[in-house]
Amino acid sequence: MENPALIGVLVALVVPFLGNTLGAALVFLMRHGMSERFTKALLGFAAGVMIAASVWSLITPALEASEGGPVPAWLPVAVGFLGGMLLLLAIDHFTPHLHVGSNEPEGPASTLKKPAMMMAALAIHNLPEGMAVGVVLAGFLAGDAAITLSAVVALSVGIAIQNVPEGAIVSLPLTTNGLSRPRAFMAGTLCGAVEPLGAVLMLAITGLVTPLLPYVLAFAAGAMMYVVTEELIPQTQQGRHTNIGTIGVALGFVLMMVLDVALG
Repeated sequence: MENPALIGVLVALVVPFLGNTLGAALVFLMRHGMSERFTKALLGFAAGVMIAASVWSLITPALEASEGGPVPAWLPVAVGFLGGMLLLLAIDHFTPHLHVGSNEPEGPASTLKKPAMMMAALAIHNLPEGMAVGVVLAGFLAGDAAITLSAVVALSVGIAIQNVPEGAIVSLPLTTNGLSRPRAFMAGTLCGAVEPLGAVLMLAITGLVTPLLPYVLAFAAGAMMYVVTEELIPQTQQGRHTNIGTIGVALGFVLMMVLDVALG
């Protein structure tokens, strides 16, 4: 007999991680790297998926879960969203990292080499994605009427799809910064492990106090939107072929919207 709770846990923890691993494995196939156009298209696609997931998979259920509470429904969502933004802002500020395509490290001064700082940037990026999947899973396990098993599957699949190009975008540049292809693959895979860890963290926090679910849903949305506005979209709008990134945003947004509405 099928166990919906077990299925939800396995899908949420495994599927996004597999997407990242598959993307990292492309380092063995794409030996000449990716063109600027293709990179911007993939970055835009990832941004579109995350924007749609933030709205349909996180903010909308948060508003529904807040209805009938002691405070206006918008208040927990606003507080949680800003809290997620602030957490990622703090992590971004205090963690040395280097974004793909940039030669200027961010965060405090560090003696870390480029590959390590690029891995830190990927870990920062992956954390809110894992948090988002974890909090939706927590809502389903808690019996929230606004979150179904299909919603967990839709978000997990959507994140996994955008993790494939994301893993490639990070792992491929590692080979030009001193790592062999097997080590670049392992680095990309290990960075992807941040996602299930983030999911477990959100699951543990939400499980302690179920009434916090609207805040935590919106918190995950704010964290994801920080990554979109701070990292992904700015990278698509630098230099040439900026329209390719915009098209990628549109395609990623529509795909995630369709997944969430059709399955969730």
